Amino acid sequence: MAYLEKYKQWVNDEYFDEATRAELKSIENNDNEIKERFFKDLEFGTGGLRGILGAGTNRMNLYTVRKATQGLANYILKQGAAGKGVAIAYDSRRMSPEFANESALCLNANGIKAYVFESLRPTPELSFTVRELGCTAGIVITASHNPAEYNGYKVYWEDGAQVTSPKDVEIIAEVNAITDYSVVKTMDKSEAISKGLYQVIGSEIDDKYIAQLKRLVLNPVAKECKDMKIVYTPLNGTGNLPVRRILKELGFENVYVVPEQEMPDSEFTTVGYPNPEDPKVFTLAKKLAEEVGADLILATDPDADRLGVQIRDDKGEFQLLTGNMSGALIAEYVFSQRAAHGTLPKNAALVKTIVTGGLADKIAEHYGATLLEVLTGFKYIGEQIKLFEQTGSKEFVFGFEESYGCLIGTHSRDKDAVVAVMMFCEAAAYYRQQGITLYEQMQRVFEKYGYYKEDLVSVTLKGIEGMEKIKEIMESYRTNPPKKAGDYTVLKVRDYIADTITDTATGAVAPTGLPKSDVIYLEFNDDAWCAIRPSGTEPKIKFYFGVKGNSLEDANSKLQKLVDDPVFKVE
Repeated sequence: MAYLEKYKQWVNDEYFDEATRAELKSIENNDNEIKERFFKDLEFGTGGLRGILGAGTNRMNLYTVRKATQGLANYILKQGAAGKGVAIAYDSRRMSPEFANESALCLNANGIKAYVFESLRPTPELSFTVRELGCTAGIVITASHNPAEYNGYKVYWEDGAQVTSPKDVEIIAEVNAITDYSVVKTMDKSEAISKGLYQVIGSEIDDKYIAQLKRLVLNPVAKECKDMKIVYTPLNGTGNLPVRRILKELGFENVYVVPEQEMPDSEFTTVGYPNPEDPKVFTLAKKLAEEVGADLILATDPDADRLGVQIRDDKGEFQLLTGNMSGALIAEYVFSQRAAHGTLPKNAALVKTIVTGGLADKIAEHYGATLLEVLTGFKYIGEQIKLFEQTGSKEFVFGFEESYGCLIGTHSRDKDAVVAVMMFCEAAAYYRQQGITLYEQMQRVFEKYGYYKEDLVSVTLKGIEGMEKIKEIMESYRTNPPKKAGDYTVLKVRDYIADTITDTATGAVAPTGLPKSDVIYLEFNDDAWCAIRPSGTEPKIKFYFGVKGNSLEDANSKLQKLVDDPVFKVE
């Protein structure tokens, strides 16, 4: 059905509520806007279903959420797994509670029980809950770190990880098979509750989740470290209560929360783009940190699965760590302390994504652990945990990605900023006890393993034209990859859609060994690299860069020259 026909159907069909139809009537003379809203249905990407809020098939609204849930329900029923129920959580975004409620009622109408959190909760707690309650699946309503006009819908399976192939493809096929919105089921909430299909959950799950985190503590916080001052911002999202609770229970007595960003705010008024990768989100936190004399600053994104960190350098100035740096600090602490305590398993594994820096490889090598690379998206790290458990081949110790997501332990099968806060603060207290600052420890890590530095350049290209432009750019790199960039020569080209690794000198071709994905990866000499991929959750094309230098100054210089090379400029 053409986009105009879909538009007219939504405008004229009384199945859609008056507010929806009025919103669409207001754009009746704007063909481009109509096309943007109806030229396609939302699709599952690395982060599931995610889009701009509004009326239309290519927007997040009650109807597209119901349709997605009906597709999921149909899939669950076909799997014969309806009896175990589905857990549902949501964040602080616009329409999140409503989308969670509608998802539950659609499942209920299909005879599937829903366990719905009483109020907003972190994404990793949802992952934990799926396994804790023995559910078939889980749903979390969130758009993570996207701007306020977005929301999303992520699906988890019974192992607690986001759905991967083939389930993601099979679920979206069920969703796409629904062409008539009127066949989507729902029911009255009071009836669903009376039938025992709609169950509210809350503190009893929180207690079990926090208890699991505390079991991961490696070195209890020493009394002399309790005066360490921490500034924390949940960026108006879900992290506020669990992060403060875990730090308090571990003995940190001086935690200062940014007041303007403490409570839920669906507009993210003080930041706009609530991404802890962005230095601008730390403006208020840095101001508070200077006022109280804080040692470090922590920021979690709205669904509390990513952690951004700022630490004081040797001049006393706050510096934002990259995700590779904070991940490496935690990894080194976890592996070194487990090795010291004799609890590091012989078959230990560290899992990272293909766009995560080289420090991870060296840390794994040093501690005799297996290093595994997976595609971008933490669901692939979660998938490895399941495979380890099924085969007994490896024991997961740590996993992380450059975009500020990591996981210690296996209580969750998704990145967990709450446990990351816990372990980062524990590490800070431990090194403080040894007379070392976090900044000094970071330098020690570089000295021990090499001066690895990375950067990420994201180019936003919105709308249909932007999507086509991104396709053109990827095709250009795929058919005509550069031979040189910066001070480097391209040795190998990985094309993850074609499943090929091509040696540029010999022409020899080998498989990547990973599922197909729209990524081009350039391997340079001297441990340098660049990966190019479209974002799975935003209208962006991303360029990831990594180098290794003889010093930080050398690494920074090499990195900047590589990033600035014209072959990576988007016209």
